[in-house]
Amino acid sequence: MAPPNSQKRTKGISIFRPFIYGSTAKLFDPETNPKPPGTPEDHTHSWTVFVKGVDDTDITYWCKKVQFKLHESIPNPLRMVENPTPGTPFLVHETGWGEFEIAIKLYYIPESLEKPQTLYHHLRLHPYGNTEAEKEAMRLAPSIKSWVYEEQLFIEPYGDFYDILTSPVDRRKGEGGKGKGTRIMKGGMVGSTGERTALIPMGTRPDQPFSRETEKLELKRIREAVGKVEEMNKVVLRELRDTERELAKLKDEGIGK
Repeated sequence: MAPPNSQKRTKGISIFRPFIYGSTAKLFDPETNPKPPGTPEDHTHSWTVFVKGVDDTDITYWCKKVQFKLHESIPNPLRMVENPTPGTPFLVHETGWGEFEIAIKLYYIPESLEKPQTLYHHLRLHPYGNTEAEKEAMRLAPSIKSWVYEEQLFIEPYGDFYDILTSPVDRRKGEGGKGKGTRIMKGGMVGSTGERTALIPMGTRPDQPFSRETEKLELKRIREAVGKVEEMNKVVLRELRDTERELAKLKDEGIGK
């Protein structure tokens, strides 16, 4: 759709908004997760795929609706979710026995004048990880979580959309105000009151794994990995120099003879 003549992009400005997408799966169990009536006999898990704000903050001011494309064997595999209560996820609940890729298409609010974007998520039902320790920790967990932190980048948004992205939330209750439609972030961020912001919580909780704390830990792991690679490079360079010296020595001895 072509933008109205009155709409101009905000040149030189980019705005990003953090969000989470992914899935949570749980094995059926008679006590902790009983199988609902009518569930196919071969279904082993209940699962949920979702898109939501970090720390359950509102993203409906920029994301209008979300389409989830499930496996074709599932009845009504194309699910459109729209108009959730601000601060709650766009989500689909299902049951099944197999893992597969889910296409997640984000539709932005009309004021954005932006085209939908598609993400891809692999539904995880079973423990996974890079190490056996990670897999074992997941086996002991009550559910299998496959969550991804993402940042939606809006490059030079149109004027009206820019105003929406940067305007504070109206917290007045009653007519004209949002009142209960906003959420206070629970992660301990100073001054975090669910405003339209790119900030993330300071601390981590079991139901909120993405925070400044995890960001620092990830940066620490990256620095440690870079340090190990640099040390490996030094070893290789030393071995290369030693080999070159040995070759030069052999050549000199050969010429001398």
